[in-house]
Amino acid sequence: MFLIWRFVFVFVLVAGCSDRALVRMAPEAAKVGTPYRAFVATLRKRTPSGWFGTDRAQNLDFVEVGVSVPPNHHGGPIRFKPAIVAPEKFFTFTDRTDFPDKRAFSRELSREIHRQKPGSRDVLLYVHGYNNSFADGVFRTVQLMHDFKLPGVAVHYSWPSAAHPLGYTYDRDSVLYARDGLEELLRQISAAGPDRIIVIGHSLGSMLVMETMRQIEIATPHWTDRNLGGVVLVSPDLDVEVFKQQSKRFRELPEPFVIFVSTKDRALQLSSRINGDKKRLGILTDPTEIAELPVTVVDVSEFAAKTGSGHFTLGTSPLLIELLRNSEAVSTTFNRDAGGHVGLLPGTALTVQSATKLILSPLLLQNPLGLQN
Repeated sequence: MFLIWRFVFVFVLVAGCSDRALVRMAPEAAKVGTPYRAFVATLRKRTPSGWFGTDRAQNLDFVEVGVSVPPNHHGGPIRFKPAIVAPEKFFTFTDRTDFPDKRAFSRELSREIHRQKPGSRDVLLYVHGYNNSFADGVFRTVQLMHDFKLPGVAVHYSWPSAAHPLGYTYDRDSVLYARDGLEELLRQISAAGPDRIIVIGHSLGSMLVMETMRQIEIATPHWTDRNLGGVVLVSPDLDVEVFKQQSKRFRELPEPFVIFVSTKDRALQLSSRINGDKKRLGILTDPTEIAELPVTVVDVSEFAAKTGSGHFTLGTSPLLIELLRNSEAVSTTFNRDAGGHVGLLPGTALTVQSATKLILSPLLLQNPLGLQN
C-alpha cells in the first residue's frame, strides 16, 4: 500500500508544477519547427481564453489547429511547457480555426483528405487516455504522425479528462459520457471519404474506443470491420474479461487489431490494484487468455524506461520508435499478412489459436527484419 501512495504522490507532485490547461499560441513557430495540421472534435467546454478545459460540454465542438514540432525533437518524449513559448525547444500551437458546426468541419476534413496523394488518403484518429489535457492529446497525435512518418490526415478526439492524477474516477465517467461523441466523429470521418481510418486508443481511451465500437456494432452490424482499416490499443486500461465480453458484439473485429502491452507499465499495475487486482489488458502476458480473438499482442516491455510511469512506451522510447518506423509493417500503415495479422513486424512470434503475440527487443535494431517463429 505504501508503494501505491508513493506512486500517486509523485504523479500529483509532477501535475502540480504547471497549469496544463493553459495554451499559448505562436504563429511564428510555424517557421521554426516542422508544421502539422490536426482536426479536433472535443466534448470539453471552452475556457474564457477560447481553448478547452476539463469540464464536460453538452455537444461536440470542432476545430483545426496548427502545431509546430521543434527542430530538436528526434523521436520520443514530447517537450511542452504551457507557460513558455519557445518553439525551438517545445511543441507549440501556431493557429486555430473554429468551425461553426459539424457540417463545416466535415467539408474541410474531406477537402484535406482529397488534397493528399492517391494511396495516402488515410485518416489517423487518436483517442487520448487518462490524465490528459487538450494540448496533451493534440501534441501526442502530431507526435505519432511525425515520429512514425505516417501519411494522411491527423484527427484527434479530445474527451473531457480531468488532466489530473487524482481525477481517475472523473475520467472513467467521462469515457462513458464521451461514447456518443466518438461515434458521431467516426461516422463523420467515414463519410468524408478516406481510403482508410486507423484508430489508436491509449490507456482509458482504449476503453472508450472499444465501448464506442461495440455500440456502433449493436446499431449497425459490420460497420467497424467495413469502415476501419485498423485498430491499435496502446497500454489499454481495460479489464481483460471486459475486453473479451465487448468483443462478443462484433461479427468481425476490424483488421488488423493490435494491442501494445508492457509488464513494466507502472500506471497499469496501480490501476490493477485499484480495481481489485483485476488484470488490465495493457499488462497481459499470456495470449491464451484472448486466444479466440484475431488480435496481435505486441510486448514492448524491454523498451520501457527505468523511471516514470512506463505508460506510453510506444511514443516515448526512441529505440522502439526507430525499430517500428523502419519496419515495413509501419511504413505501409499496418500491412497485413494472409491471416489478417500485422505482417513483417520484427520480433519473436507466438501464435495461440487466433491470437498472435510478438515480443520486441532492442537487440532487434541489429537485425530489424529478423522474425523468429
